[in-house]
Amino acid sequence: MACPHLEAAHLSPPNPSQSVYREDCTQCFDSLDDAAGLDVCLQCFNGGCAGDRAHNRLHSVLRSHPITLNIRRTRKAVVRDEPPAKMSKLAIAAETDEDRYDMALMARCLECNIDLDVANPKLAPVISGVIKANTFSRSEEVKAWEQELTSCEHVLLMQQTESRKIEQGALGHCYACDLRENLWLCLECGNLGCGRKQIGGVDGNSHALAHSDESSHGVAVKLGSITPEGTADIFCYNCDDERIDENLGPHLAHWGILLADREKTEKSLTEMQIEQNLRWDFSMTTDDGKELKPLSGPGLTGLKNLGNSCYMASILQCLMDMPAFRDRYYRPGDDLPIVDDPANDLETQLRKVADGLWSGRYSKPDPALTNENGIAHQKGLAPAMLKHLIGRGHAEFSTMRQQDSFEFLQHIFKIITRSKHEDGRADPTAAFRFVLEQRLQCLSCNKVKYSTNEQDAIFIDVPLEKLPAIEGEDAQPDAYKPVTLKDCLDNFTGAEKVELTCAACGSKDGFTKKSLFKTFPETLVVNAKKMTVVNWVPIKVDVPVIVPDESFLLDDYLATGQQPGEELLPDEPETQAPSFVPEEDALAQLEAMGFPRNRCEKALHATGNSDANAAMQWLFGHMEDPDIDAPLAIEGQSGSGASVADPEKIEMLGAMGFAAPQAKKALKQTGGDVERAVEWLFSHPEDQGEYDDEGTSAEPSAPQEPPGTAALPARFQLQSIVCHKGTSIYAGHYVAFLRKPNPEDASGSTWVLFNDEKVVEAYEVEEMRKFAYVYFFSRC
Repeated sequence: MACPHLEAAHLSPPNPSQSVYREDCTQCFDSLDDAAGLDVCLQCFNGGCAGDRAHNRLHSVLRSHPITLNIRRTRKAVVRDEPPAKMSKLAIAAETDEDRYDMALMARCLECNIDLDVANPKLAPVISGVIKANTFSRSEEVKAWEQELTSCEHVLLMQQTESRKIEQGALGHCYACDLRENLWLCLECGNLGCGRKQIGGVDGNSHALAHSDESSHGVAVKLGSITPEGTADIFCYNCDDERIDENLGPHLAHWGILLADREKTEKSLTEMQIEQNLRWDFSMTTDDGKELKPLSGPGLTGLKNLGNSCYMASILQCLMDMPAFRDRYYRPGDDLPIVDDPANDLETQLRKVADGLWSGRYSKPDPALTNENGIAHQKGLAPAMLKHLIGRGHAEFSTMRQQDSFEFLQHIFKIITRSKHEDGRADPTAAFRFVLEQRLQCLSCNKVKYSTNEQDAIFIDVPLEKLPAIEGEDAQPDAYKPVTLKDCLDNFTGAEKVELTCAACGSKDGFTKKSLFKTFPETLVVNAKKMTVVNWVPIKVDVPVIVPDESFLLDDYLATGQQPGEELLPDEPETQAPSFVPEEDALAQLEAMGFPRNRCEKALHATGNSDANAAMQWLFGHMEDPDIDAPLAIEGQSGSGASVADPEKIEMLGAMGFAAPQAKKALKQTGGDVERAVEWLFSHPEDQGEYDDEGTSAEPSAPQEPPGTAALPARFQLQSIVCHKGTSIYAGHYVAFLRKPNPEDASGSTWVLFNDEKVVEAYEVEEMRKFAYVYFFSRC
């Protein structure tokens, strides 16, 4: 019979800008590989599972979109006569779905509950468009193997000096040393210098960079990467990024180098990075060669690598294992949020991931992933929608490049904090927040000043002390003296001298500064800062940090507040702000880590101009601020700031639950920027705002309790860690180790390794614990 819904529907194939969700459901991880398949809405291309959860019918009712295409696929049996060829090129011809799967298509109307003819002239072009369209996961897999490079003004406007032929002998080594590989030719003047030392043993003394700094010549080409086809590594030192040169042939011919005569002799930068990321892998075998035992079940579900996404997978595993996140987002008895576009709803996607990890529904060995030893691993869940949603609009997390896992943690905390938490549901990041108290004491008059700062993590500086090389042995990578977690915490909370002028006595002798916990969180996140600078490049070093497996007390690090007999420094008058002079040592530390000076000054100004550690944390939390690179604007130095109290902005903040006095002060503190005002309000929950002479109709809200608790004993135990292999935080590989209940001992626990989609019983956890990058400690 004819379907009235099909006749009435306005159907057209998806255009290139539309997302087509034809791999998994937008509200759970049921997919087209399940027996019931996946229903793709032919009107908006939402994907809804067709099994027992029936998210297809929920979408149909909510949107009145009953016309769907059911897609089911089954894996083909593949018979290989010989092993697959080894990957030899960066550009990989992806195996198509037709090569790997048998597909079954069926159109139907969910309202009429009837099947439709896929050859119907109204349906056929739409179905064809859905099948041909790229999906989220396929698009990200392709991007994982590609690096989109562009040109820049320095390449396009480059002026080459007088032409000359560079003799091949002159191409043999760097102008400043004897290195004969990793050589970069300055396209502007023909200078030849060695590059930076590269991951993987490629030597370099950065003489090409030194030449650029001295001459201001920005564009260079890596000689060993030049191919006869005209491709090569082009780097712009002015932009500090890789570029392309559409006129590389003529630019090289200017120096007597013909593309036809060249032969590629060295790996490109992209090839080295991909090779490095593929090579970094945590051992999946014991010392005697046995494979680690795969695990499965609720809370033991892996996350598929979407292409350089291990930084995200490791953090998600740790967060979703914490009670605050698990209880907030794993709600199997609750209905899903009623939203038009579940793929772009943060609440839906976080609950989707929590359900995927904790339900056990998807945690089962996949026979198709059985290795040569007969051991099958999970397929893993692909959180592509959450990754897209979290990274959308962010300069780094929207890309397919490897990122820093701790920066991602800070980013996702900010997004979740700003999101809606309806029906009385708590913000799960609140369990990570605490108050740090800073005490300053003048070295001359001994007067003190106390201030507090709300945080959700701490950075600990790990002392770097190289161990002496052992005589008679071949050169080994630098080894560092082990330190204990207590050593690092003692340094973090210990007194240090800062150069400040006393407002009470006018002395310039400086102050002692000490930071202690005013409250402790339920979950304490610690980022171990193990960085040094080699050839102007910040690198991560493996310093063993000894962390106890058993519980330990943090009582000694609790702040005591103002003591009897202490005299407080007077409040500084609110006068015209002097010009800001950043503290030299702190500024130098931040610049040595690779942060631009503008950002360093802004961070120091925002955190008291004394502590590089606090300033770095501020930077990690403000990387995506639209004005992060704008010149520092100090309140009171210019303009009247009349626009900051814009009634419309106050009303916008009022709609988010903030009282008018709070909104007014937040806008004043942030120069009228609403987004930054929201962040200021979240970080200053105790501040009740400003009341002007004209008054305000808004009643002051009840004082909010500071986050965390000062109750003792403060006993903590290591719950999970994120480990990293590689010398750069932007390359290498991340995994997570999580403490889980021991199924064979109800009172004990065991450690589990989450290596992307592989979930196995952990081995040598004590050793890996020493080299962790991010620690999660739970309060006992």
